[in-house]
Amino acid sequence: MSRNGKSVTFNRNPLLQPCLSRWRARLILAVLLASMTVLVGRSLYLQSVHNEFLQAKGALRYARVLEVPATRGRIADRNGTLLAVSTPVSSIWALPSDARQLEPGQLRQLAQLLDMNVTDLNARIAGGRDFVFLKRQVSPELAARVAALNLPGIYQRGDFRRYYPSGEVMAHVLGFTSVDDRGQEGVELAFERLLAGQAGSRRVIKDRRGQVVEDVQSIRPPRDGEDVALAMDARIQYLAYSALREAVQQHRAKAGSVVVADVRTGEVLALVNAPTFNPNTNNRTHLSGEQLRNRVFTDMFEPGSIMKPFIAAMAIESRKFRATTAIDTNSGSFNIGNRTIHDTHPYRTLTVAEIIQKSSNIGAAKIGLEFEPETMWALFDRLGFGSPPGLGFPGEVSGNLRPAKTWKPIEQATMSYGHGISVSLIQVVRAYLALARDGDLVPLSLTRVDTLPVGVQVFSPQVAREVRQMMETVVEPGGTAVRAQVSGYRVAGKTGTANKIEGGRYVNKYISSFIGFAPVSNPRLVVAVMIDEPSADQYVGGAVAAPVFSQVTEGALRALGVAPDTQLAPLQLTAMGSERTPEGEGM
Repeated sequence: MSRNGKSVTFNRNPLLQPCLSRWRARLILAVLLASMTVLVGRSLYLQSVHNEFLQAKGALRYARVLEVPATRGRIADRNGTLLAVSTPVSSIWALPSDARQLEPGQLRQLAQLLDMNVTDLNARIAGGRDFVFLKRQVSPELAARVAALNLPGIYQRGDFRRYYPSGEVMAHVLGFTSVDDRGQEGVELAFERLLAGQAGSRRVIKDRRGQVVEDVQSIRPPRDGEDVALAMDARIQYLAYSALREAVQQHRAKAGSVVVADVRTGEVLALVNAPTFNPNTNNRTHLSGEQLRNRVFTDMFEPGSIMKPFIAAMAIESRKFRATTAIDTNSGSFNIGNRTIHDTHPYRTLTVAEIIQKSSNIGAAKIGLEFEPETMWALFDRLGFGSPPGLGFPGEVSGNLRPAKTWKPIEQATMSYGHGISVSLIQVVRAYLALARDGDLVPLSLTRVDTLPVGVQVFSPQVAREVRQMMETVVEPGGTAVRAQVSGYRVAGKTGTANKIEGGRYVNKYISSFIGFAPVSNPRLVVAVMIDEPSADQYVGGAVAAPVFSQVTEGALRALGVAPDTQLAPLQLTAMGSERTPEGEGM
């Protein structure tokens, strides 16, 4: 190049000289272009052809599928009175990572509202978990007060809490649910699948604090639980509860139970136990098995003389005996091998009807020994003893009915008057339906029955009527349970007083019972009463359990509008012939 006619020469900078040969530069360019092509192709593939992977990874960071709880079904009595309902409540929870920023004053406010110790509240928040419940099932009013504090890291969610308007009165029938609204005892557990329904689900978008910021879609709507209509009558249930509680207190008893059943349908109209509990309490840790268990279904006991009417029915059904057949009762003492059976009062001769009226152990034993063990076992089996009652109630026991081939003569004799066999009170109630229903046996039901059940014939109608007449004499002057009389109604029944067994031996503790039906002209109700270990001055069934039967039966018949079947008259207590000592004592 020339400048002003002069030639100028530029020196080249070594740094500007190419360091790669031409073919190497082209190779690197080709590699870069190929890599870019692969990346673009992979991106197109993931985003347009196979994008599920990226969507799933993204959804993990913001999308959640939440359960939508179903509303638990209601429980009502036969007349529509609500016994169990689910009410909306809230649960208070925290994100510890955010809640640790709370100032001491804020913590004290929160602890005071939640009725918690500040130390315990701090311990929960500092527990190292990502999520923690502070208090479950608080009222909407309390939840609103917590929300008004506007505390960082403290949140709420909607829940349901089960509420039982009848409280202790229906506790053993209904049971209760857990904090997650799942059945734990009673009808709540027995009908869990029906009551619980099926939870739904929804897809949402959450922020880092776990709060829902957007509803995306409903995946499955919840199916609410179905309502359950029980056979129970809340009016009769309260009558039974009040009478039983008074009797247990009066006789300083360990426990007691009452069952009322409808003869026509087998419906259980009332079922109570004492002691009981309040199912509405939040903290059940202090409740014991004595309070929680439903003794009507779970407790076995030797029934004593309430079994004698079945032996009388078997005897008359066989045509070996009639109600007027005389039996020598050996003046109150009867030896079988090296064992001796005693009667409460010494009688020389009693008819079959008088054996029921006077509650003679010897008379019942002599009748029972006239039959093969297999015959007696078959009767007990047909009546439902030795098998669970089949109501689906938690804790049902089958009782203890040993195989007939193992019976010794003394054992067959004692089983004739209710010793050596174990039953539950609900089993006895069902068996007595056969006597009250002209000999046919129907299943019991905890739920309302709209169609009359078909029974299985155990005794002939004539035999059942004859035994009812015998049992009516039990509550008449000269019988063992005059205190079971009901003003305006004819009643029939049988007392029972049995020693309890502890450590394989009979002890001086008793089960006092009475079971009967009314009105005798057209039986409508079977009522059973059992008092466990009465420890006051009286302990026999005619004095302890029979008055409870009278009180409950009278109230129940009037509540149902059952017409009286005899003249209204005062009870004939002056002629009472109640038991003085337990039947079977001295065995």
